Formats: sequence, structure tokens, C-alpha cells
Amino acid sequence: MKIGLISDTHNLLRPEALAALQGCDRIIHAGDIGNPDILARLAEIAPVHAVRGNNDLNSPWANEIPDLLTFTLNGWQTLLVHDIADVPGDLDPGVKLIITGHSHKPLIEWRGERLYVNPGSAGPRRFKLPVTLAILEIQPDAIEPRLVSLLDPPA
Repeated sequence: MKIGLISDTHNLLRPEALAALQGCDRIIHAGDIGNPDILARLAEIAPVHAVRGNNDLNSPWANEIPDLLTFTLNGWQTLLVHDIADVPGDLDPGVKLIITGHSHKPLIEWRGERLYVNPGSAGPRRFKLPVTLAILEIQPDAIEPRLVSLLDPPA
């Protein structure tokens, strides 16, 4: 199963992001979406799971989007939340994949049996941070995460 992870688009869905997400079985948006057209365009590629980010909170179109989602990806219990600070302290031990956004800093890190992934920001460049998304290849017994750079690194 091929999963596309995107976050912090902030009203900007780059053609490079759309190209990188082609062929995904599902797309996950980790918040700070910007407008509903972003989700509609992603849904043309694959089914979408999304959470609201802090910049989506005061937008009426985002009222129906949850702050936290749990679901299963090819046998992997998954938690999706915008800010890693909002990961519940009493998290179900069965959750093995945690997807966040917010920081604009890409992260792929195993902490014990749990994989934490932040795809970084695919929207407007912030400071000198990279513009990225992530792709997960998920098998029932393994996950292979990788970051995809959408722009050349800053000079």
C-alpha cells in the first residue's frame, strides 16, 4: 500500500506535490490545509484523511474536519494529529504510526516500536526549511518511509 503524506499546504498545492502523489492508494493531510479546494484536488488522486491545523480552526469550511483521527493502514494502527504536542499521553499501545505536521520540519523517527512521521511543509517555504512531503510503502509487517523534496534546497 502506497500512502502519500502532506502537510502545511497553507493554500498552496504545488504541481510537484500533485506529481509526487500520483499512484498513491491513500493521501493523508496533517493540517494547515488552507482551503477546501486543496482536499478536493487531492481526492481526485486517492481517498483523503485529513485533520485541521491551527490555521484552519477559524475557517467555517473546516468545521467538519476533526482535530485528531485514528484509522488503520494495511494493519498499522495510525494516529493523525496536526501538532505533535497534541498526541494524547494515554495513547493506545496498539498505535504504531503517528503522523503530525505543524513544525514544517520533516521527521522520520522510530521511537521503540512506534514510527513518527512529519512530512514537513509542502506549501510556502518557511525560513530556510525544505519543502517536502512523504511517501510510505506499507506492508503488514513493515513500513518504508521516505521524504520527497519538492524544490531544490535553498542556497
